[in-house]
Amino acid sequence: MIITDTHTHLYSESFDEDREAMINRAIDQGVSRFFIPAIDSNYTESMLRLESRFPENMFLMMGLHPTHVQENFKEELQHVEDMLSKRHFYAVGEIGIDLYWDKSTLEIQREAFIYQIRLAKKHKLPIVIHCREAFDEIFEVLEQEKSDDLFGIFHCFTGNLEQAHQAISYNMKLGIGGVVTFKNGKIDKFLHKIDLKHIVLETDSPYLAPVPFRGKRNESLYILKVLEKLSIIYGVSKEKIAEITTKNSKDIFKV
Repeated sequence: MIITDTHTHLYSESFDEDREAMINRAIDQGVSRFFIPAIDSNYTESMLRLESRFPENMFLMMGLHPTHVQENFKEELQHVEDMLSKRHFYAVGEIGIDLYWDKSTLEIQREAFIYQIRLAKKHKLPIVIHCREAFDEIFEVLEQEKSDDLFGIFHCFTGNLEQAHQAISYNMKLGIGGVVTFKNGKIDKFLHKIDLKHIVLETDSPYLAPVPFRGKRNESLYILKVLEKLSIIYGVSKEKIAEITTKNSKDIFKV
């Protein structure tokens, strides 16, 4: 059984004490494909080191995270553009709009989001979207930019059924992680109405650990709890969920 974690920050400082052991724990249990989103230029070297240590398992993205869109965002976008021109990445991400922490940066977040969508189209890459308290703003941009070459993943999807269908209409898969195991997560109530062909698995580790680890450091191994929950929701085996969601990840990332 091959399990794909489509979104994990394995370079995070949270793993500095036991990174290799933590990754090997996951690999030993079949979690063998890890897609690594970027945050900003400060993490690029750490991402490259991770790839060199586990070249068969790590697949890097490049992008500027919306909460890191600050005064220097144009320099950061130049770094993204430069890196995309130097070597292959599997997606432009994570990118998007986050209005939970700072609404004052909405305009530059929107500018950075649009710029990176267009970079993705130029390089024929998927995008991986971060959305927090910003569904309307994200959908407005996607409506403006929609085209056959706009596709990707709506990471950490936490919207309602209508928003799920809207995200899918823009050629997005829904990234489902630990939230699906939360009592107040809500998405578990309607997810069975979404065809599995639109779903990919993720952890967003070290964040959003699933039950029973909620509130603790998340790690890629815990994607097994997400897999178990989806098996219950859809009424099919864990092996089938792993097979379909891994195929979906291959359709998006082309690897």
